[in-house]
Amino acid sequence: MIRKDFLKSLLVGAVSTPALLMACSKESDPVTPSTNTSGSTGTPGTTGSSSCTVAPTETEGPFPTKAPAAYVRSDITDGKTGYKMTAKITITNANSSCAALAGALVDIWHCDAEGNYSEYGGSGMQSTNYQSVHFLRGRQTTDANGQVTFTTIFPGWYSGRATHIHVHVYSASGTSLKVTQIAFPEGTGSAVAAVNGYAKGMSGYTYNKSDNVFSDDTAGAEIATVTGSTTAGFALTMSIGVPA
Repeated sequence: MIRKDFLKSLLVGAVSTPALLMACSKESDPVTPSTNTSGSTGTPGTTGSSSCTVAPTETEGPFPTKAPAAYVRSDITDGKTGYKMTAKITITNANSSCAALAGALVDIWHCDAEGNYSEYGGSGMQSTNYQSVHFLRGRQTTDANGQVTFTTIFPGWYSGRATHIHVHVYSASGTSLKVTQIAFPEGTGSAVAAVNGYAKGMSGYTYNKSDNVFSDDTAGAEIATVTGSTTAGFALTMSIGVPA
């Protein structure tokens, strides 16, 4: 069964927590190794050149944006409340010694403070129905420095997953280059600790080391740098290498 049909099957009727966790697990699609300018090869999550690493490939999850080209915008809050966060993401070309990749399309999406996604709901996966709204989703094109900036809120969390942001990078012509996810630093003094799960608290929270996507990221390649506070807002920075 292809992933599209699999996701449709999950969204009809009640779905158990194990099904949701499987849908959020590591991407199982085969990935063709990328070739860099020196002629050596690399696979996602490994060195794509002598000095550059390709970002790990992850699943889009059960809640991908349905029409990403319709949400070209830098401010993706759409009225959702939460601690303000600016996300600055740099896209680099892993086939060119991590040179900045200008003109790439970058889609991001994440859940709200309560752990809910827009464009979905009304099922066992997410009881709150947000099918008709599109908050916390957006697309930007990288500038000459390979950067995009989004204004959003600090994500909440839901059962079975650590705090995260989904990212899909395309070439300027629309060819998919990388689907990955961004993890957040944890522990004393971290933004995750400061936000403390919003109203939900942290009881039942899944940390990165136990998350079914991030648990094998022993080198911390998927963990962003996050600074700031709940009063001043947070700033996330992340560099993502793609085989372009």
